[in-house]
Order: sequence, then structure tokens, then C-alpha cells
Amino acid sequence: MANAHHTRELYTVEQLRTLESDAFATLDVSGTDLMRRAASAALNSLRRHWPEARRVTVYCGPGNNGGDGFLFGLLAREAGLHVEIVALSDSSHGDAALARAAWASDGGTVHVWSADSELPKADVQVDALYGIGLNRAPEPAAANLIERINAMDAPVLALDVPSGINADSGRHVGVAVAADVTVTFIANKRGLHTGQAADFVGIVELATLGVPDSVYASIHSDAQLLAVDSLPRRPRYANKGNNGHVLVIGGDHGTAGAVRMTGEAALRTGAGLVSVATRPGNITALNAARPELMAHEVDGPQTLQPLLERASVLAVGPGLGKTGWGHALWLTALDAGKPLVLDADGLNLLSVEPRQFTSATVLTPHPGEAGRLLGIETKDVERDRFAAARELVRRYHAVVVLKGSGTLIADPSGRLSVCPWGNPGMASGGMGDLLTGIIAALLAQGCDAWRAACLGVGLHARAGDAAARHGERGLLATDLLRPLQALVNGLPANERDHD
Repeated sequence: MANAHHTRELYTVEQLRTLESDAFATLDVSGTDLMRRAASAALNSLRRHWPEARRVTVYCGPGNNGGDGFLFGLLAREAGLHVEIVALSDSSHGDAALARAAWASDGGTVHVWSADSELPKADVQVDALYGIGLNRAPEPAAANLIERINAMDAPVLALDVPSGINADSGRHVGVAVAADVTVTFIANKRGLHTGQAADFVGIVELATLGVPDSVYASIHSDAQLLAVDSLPRRPRYANKGNNGHVLVIGGDHGTAGAVRMTGEAALRTGAGLVSVATRPGNITALNAARPELMAHEVDGPQTLQPLLERASVLAVGPGLGKTGWGHALWLTALDAGKPLVLDADGLNLLSVEPRQFTSATVLTPHPGEAGRLLGIETKDVERDRFAAARELVRRYHAVVVLKGSGTLIADPSGRLSVCPWGNPGMASGGMGDLLTGIIAALLAQGCDAWRAACLGVGLHARAGDAAARHGERGLLATDLLRPLQALVNGLPANERDHD
């Protein structure tokens, strides 16, 4: 199993190749020896997840991933399982050829795949078609096989990477194996934890194959998975003035809900004071719904200015709009030079009038907003989420939260974290407004921009998972508020209804 020190570290394919090379030298083992370790780890994973399985079909490609598959088949048969191997071609290359020969010398047969073949019945299917080197669409024959694997009524264990998934970006071109479990070898690949990969990797397990710490110490990982975190307990002498004053700016006509959710999330995350600068027509509704929010009608920069002077952190953009009113407030807020979180129309305005920030700033774009900020298509953002996040940081000199499955957090020092929590139920209106308020409240309580963004993203996603215990479909943004309050205090989230 994995060395606990390395389960959160995420590596690029290039870094993985260096780690593999160093591992061979340090361990003084051959390629087939390391394949055998991988096969053994995969067999252990299969036994844990499907202890009743008796029939296994292994799908092998011609490269090293296929070599892992052949040795998996050999070990599984030695353990008493009935194993069938289906190969993409009639030959393998490199160390995989040695693994294939070992399977054959033990009396194993290989079924070479063709489009008119029938797949053997199996309790578990093992995907060993493509590994970390795939950066293109699978060949037609392989694509056909992948579609047939996905159509089978049997779970899938993927070796290292589900075939078809790009291990660097998490994207797939064409088709990809939908695994129930992925056991990945030596180190975590960053692409398994963001973007489209979420629908294909299933449960991801890391098997380091006995690689010593000294090998990992020579390479700084490209990114890290977030860890569970919360704020420390407050001093007993604390008062509201010690916990910051968040000013939420937004709520054009018809969008009072956006600023209410942002403000309420800031309150639930522990901000001492939360004010809202909004349209006059929103004041009565805000006062009635959440009297703890200090709602102020603002008709322009002159009435906003005194509110800016009293605030310690700004949350700009929810429901702001792009009319003259919203634009004037946006300019005035950014010129105040205070720590801020920028979201929604605050980001859309920034895409038209870009600037670099000198105060603590967190930008929270979804892929569409990120595309506008970068002047590219949304699909280009999703093609390489890591590169997009880092380019946003470079261009705007701010901490960037690139939202989506496997949200990324990047900062100007080069750090990048990936959120392992969250669920599809959170793809609904208002979730981004909550995140803005959470991060703003953490800034107000003394976190720097990097910690506020990382902690805020984690709290938001974990609250979403707690709130989804009754189902993902139909999840409301405000369902997150009660579990959020518990999690920010380091308490177990419960299922109490929100106010």
C-alpha cells in the first residue's frame, strides 16, 4: 500500500518517468520486477474490493501497462482465480514482451481482440490497455474494445490509469474505460484528480511499490491534494471586532439572493461583521430574511465609500451585473486596495478591464469565466486546467480558484492544490456565491489569500458532501450552511436543517 507521506502529492507524467528511472536505480530491480510488484498490488486491491470474485478478464495493451496485466493474470491464476486475457495485438514490446512470455510459459492463452470477438464472462474486468503515455485518442480497435468493456455487466479495476484518460490533464479524447477502482503505481498522477477523470477513475488507490522516500525527495511534486482542515478554536476573550468585517458588493435588480447567500456564508464561516452594499429594492428582503446582515442601499461610488472605509475584506461580484451601477461599484471597490474575493460579474468586468492586483486577492472563476479572463474558449480551459489556472495567476497576480470537478487553487509562488471533495449536486445556482462568502470570511479572520482559498474550497466541498447525504439531485446552496458551520469549527458535519 501507499506510503502515507506521498498520498497527497500529485505528479506530471514527465515527473513520473523520472521517478520510475530513479526507482529502478535505487531499488536495483528490472522492469519486470517492478511490473510484478504492480501486479501484486493490483491483485490485493481486487481481493479487497471483490473478495467473492472467481472469474477475471484482463485486457492487455502492447506496452508496459499490458505487461502489468499479463503478470497480474499470472499471479491471479496462481491464487486460484480463473483468468482470461484479451490482448489488443499478437505481440508486446519491451519488458511487456517478457511478461507476456511468462504468462505463455505458464500455459496461459491469449485471445487477440477483433471487433467480432465475444468478451469472456467475468466477475471483475481488469483494464491494462494504456498507461500514462497515452496523449491521443485510442486506436479504433482499442476504442471498440473500451466501449465493449464499459457495456459489460461487471466492475472494472484499472491498472495505473483508466485507458483513454490523459494522466496529465484528466481529459479523454474519444472514449475511456469507466473504472470502479483505479490502483495507480509509484505516485499519484495529477490528471486522475480533476476534470473529466472524475467520471472514469472510481476509487483511486496508490501503491508505491516499495519506492523509498529518497526517490520522492529528489522531485518536488507538481501539485498536492487538499487535506482536511479547519480554523483553530477562538480565544475566550474574542469579540466581533477581532474577526473582521466583510463587505459584500452586488445584488443588482432581481439578484438579492446572491448577496444574501454570500453574506450568510461569511457569517456561518465566522466573520465578525458582514455588511451588504446593494440596490435599494433589496433592503427589505435582506433585513427580513437575515437580520444579522447589515444591508445598505448604495446608488453609486459616493454612498459606497464610507462602507469601504469600515470594511476589512471585500466580496465583489455576486449579482453585481454589468450596467453602469455595477461597473462604478466594481471600479471603486478595486481601487480601495483592500483584500478581496472577486467572483461572477466581478470577473466578467475584469475580463474587459484587466489589471494586476497588489493586495491579497482571490479570483474564483468557473471554466467559462476563466476562458473570458484568458481570451480563450471554455474547451481550451478544460483541455489543461492546470495550465489555465497558472496562466490566470501569472496574468492577474492573484490566488486563483478554478472551479469544477477537482477544483484547482494556484498562487503566484507556484503552489497548486487540488480539491478531492465535492459532488455533482453542487452544480446548481448559488454555490459560487457561498464560496465567495466563505473565502472572504477566512480572509477577514486573518488567513492569507492562499490559506483562505485552500481552506475555503475544502470547507465548501466537504459541506456539499455532507449536505448531499439525502441525495445529490435537488441539493440547494443554502443546504450547505449548517454543515459548513460545524466543519469550520472542526466538528463532524450533521444533517440538521438550515434556518
